[in-house]
Amino acid sequence: MENPEIVEAGKHVLKAEADALRVMEAGLDENFAKAVEILYASDRKVVISGVGKSGLIGQKIVATLCSTGTPAIFLHSADAVHGDLGICLPGDPVVLISKSGTTAETVRLLPILQRMGAKIIAIVANRNSPLAEQADVVLDIGVKSEADPLGIVPTTSTTLTLAMGDALAAALMLKRRFGEKDFAKFHPAGQLGRNLLLTVRDVMRPQGKIAVVSAETTIRDTVIAMTEFPNGAACVTDGAGELVGIITDGDLRRALHKYENLGGITAGEIMVKNPICAFAGMSLGDAARVMEDRPSQISVLPVLDAPGGKLVGVLRIHDVYQANLV
Repeated sequence: MENPEIVEAGKHVLKAEADALRVMEAGLDENFAKAVEILYASDRKVVISGVGKSGLIGQKIVATLCSTGTPAIFLHSADAVHGDLGICLPGDPVVLISKSGTTAETVRLLPILQRMGAKIIAIVANRNSPLAEQADVVLDIGVKSEADPLGIVPTTSTTLTLAMGDALAAALMLKRRFGEKDFAKFHPAGQLGRNLLLTVRDVMRPQGKIAVVSAETTIRDTVIAMTEFPNGAACVTDGAGELVGIITDGDLRRALHKYENLGGITAGEIMVKNPICAFAGMSLGDAARVMEDRPSQISVLPVLDAPGGKLVGVLRIHDVYQANLV
């Protein structure tokens, strides 16, 4: 192996941080529950403050809280005393982040916030610090040393702080009974929002815009139909219009490989019988799982109006991920 010492250095960091996470997990106590209750009981926004790397982690925690049902905002500790404290209103709970618990810009906010009646949660690694001594609740991340070669660069401490923020957000989700539909409301533009908010009906190719043939249709006419409606497949129906099979581009290629002459071959001879289907009312996320959670992924699905119902369209994997809706 080339540069084994470099790989070992990387492993050292990962192991050190993983070990520290396990220690923090074991030490999580009633203070965590108290912190969650403070954040849950308030009908106000949560203010999170810090500087440097702690500030950057604080911004990510804010983003996680906002996306999971807890309104939050980041306040840079240094900017706070130059006018930005105006974002804080009486009753807003505040989370102050400082590994040492002695960061001057953060500590000097304590008397101001206390006069405003703020409940203060401190995320620190030093319980014997000004920040820890004056906070209403202390969340001790318990880090003893950093994971970098010098043991001084914020690595383990930022990982633990971020994890503590994730734990707070997850616990608040449980308290608020925050579900998938709630999550989708805050993520309408991304794939997560599409999967939760949209149904197959919203994005499928409907009847009239898909290739439909009978089992007796020749391969030539099947190809013509698939060329007219280039969705990657033709649905095969019986005389009553019931779906009996599907022919994909892949099925055509396999037929060319199998038969010397396709002149006398019909759609019924090469179709996949009783294919897996999507349903019009199915969520896009559920349809994506049907298509992808299998050894061989499916790129096109027939769509029925209901289980055992009528053919109403086809769904392509491209339709699941295109960005023109929501």
